[in-house]
Amino acid sequence: MANPLKVLIVEDEPNALMGLAELISGWGYRTETARDGMEGWEKAVAWNPAIVVTDLKMPRMDGIGLLTKLSEEGSGLSASVAVVVLTAMGSIEQAVDAMKLGAYDFLQKPVDATRLRTILANAARQRETEIELEVARRRLRESGVLGGLVGGSKVMREIFSLIEQIAPSNVSVLITGESGTGKELVARTLHNLSPRKTQPFVAVNCAAIPETLIESEIFGHEKGAFTGALERRAGCFELASGGTLLLDELAEMPLGTQAKLLRVLEERKLRRLGSRVEQDIDVRVLAATNHDPDRR
Repeated sequence: MANPLKVLIVEDEPNALMGLAELISGWGYRTETARDGMEGWEKAVAWNPAIVVTDLKMPRMDGIGLLTKLSEEGSGLSASVAVVVLTAMGSIEQAVDAMKLGAYDFLQKPVDATRLRTILANAARQRETEIELEVARRRLRESGVLGGLVGGSKVMREIFSLIEQIAPSNVSVLITGESGTGKELVARTLHNLSPRKTQPFVAVNCAAIPETLIESEIFGHEKGAFTGALERRAGCFELASGGTLLLDELAEMPLGTQAKLLRVLEERKLRRLGSRVEQDIDVRVLAATNHDPDRR
């Protein structure tokens, strides 16, 4: 490799640690070692590796603890660091938990060298792709373009920076600005730069829906829930499942509906009109308004 990627190996068994380091170094990677999760965390902060290969069961800090620390916002590490976990026979449940926390892949012990080499090569290619995308995004920012947004002023660059900071998270966002300033473009850019980008983006204009129908439009309803409800209907939350929901002109939503919306946001549960059953929801909610919320 012209510029070898850094691989940090974290393993408490000395012979296994030495063997992995020799093996991975022989494939052209730069390696560093640590004997437990705590030392692994300290070396990761100091060395900033592209890939971390870690055992799960270790003293002081185990592999799950290390993975959690590595993925924390504000850790100072690259968001694209790939973590490969090593697990003993019978610990598959822990490996699955690690994958849920963001591990790139897992490998059972004794380590299959061919499979490990393939995993590292795939992780390296992913890392290179992410770096290329980041370079492309930086060039676009410098030219005054981010998604569908265009602007080279200092204020627009600050907006671009803010969008990139919050896009990867799952937090709800209120977008304010006068009509015609591009609030929906900001919302779509947030969606397209987020992990939900392959899932639905649903936009609803709260000002364009009659007050008597807005709760049905947003939360859905069961057959017979009210006069004219001839069949069950999914609301916007369900239509946006796994993706992003934009509630445009939020300030025009009736206060009673706003209170119900707040409950949904807090509890992440939804009940269709006329239903006694609550269902979990997985939707990121963005809202937009042309009113100054501090003056209402």
